[in-house]
Amino acid sequence: MIGQDGDVEKEDIQYDRDDFTATTTNKQLNFLQHIMSLTAVGGRAAVVLPDNVLFEGGAGEKIRRKLLDEFDLHTVLRLPTGIFYAGGVKANVLFFEKKPPRADGKPHTTDTWFYDLRTGRHFTLKQRPLTRAHLDDFVAAYRPGEPRSTRVESEDENGPFKKFGYDELIARDKVNLDITWMKDPALDDADSGLPPEVIAEEIVRDLQSALNEFTAIARSLGGEVDVPEAEVE
Repeated sequence: MIGQDGDVEKEDIQYDRDDFTATTTNKQLNFLQHIMSLTAVGGRAAVVLPDNVLFEGGAGEKIRRKLLDEFDLHTVLRLPTGIFYAGGVKANVLFFEKKPPRADGKPHTTDTWFYDLRTGRHFTLKQRPLTRAHLDDFVAAYRPGEPRSTRVESEDENGPFKKFGYDELIARDKVNLDITWMKDPALDDADSGLPPEVIAEEIVRDLQSALNEFTAIARSLGGEVDVPEAEVE
């Protein structure tokens, strides 16, 4: 399990609340459930969450189904590594609105727009920080204040803005919303121009992220795992 600080940690506390869809010891899933329960009809939320919330099975799948059915999960912003969490943990911003129950029983989410601000991007907290200017293209694609029907997917199929329909999302194994479609040019092009130290940093971050996820699985099965601290700058 990934804590607020991005560390993988074991948590024995289990929350059993009537307003929660699933009972779990995963604090991030419970945080999402808490936000969902607090959001009033007509309310809007934007929540920063690590990748495991998008793909974890069991309670995670139940919560994602509810999010798609009872809320309008209209946008997911995939953030670069290390922006909100330490230790190579990747995060996302989930944008959703709470709607009143539909008379026809159909889900409120029709389409979810994913913006990949991660693939091919290389930031660090001090030397190459993420700035407001890096979000300009996302804001333009999001079109705040305008109907979402005016949004347009990236012309390039390898572009950062892509739409997925409800039927496509709900049919994915365990309703996995950890969706990747872009290719990092640095992985295929040795002449991409990225300095070797940047490529090395990306490799370390990916390995640390994988270590965090495998450690979470091991601890959920009752194993005791010591995770070495790693910081990439």
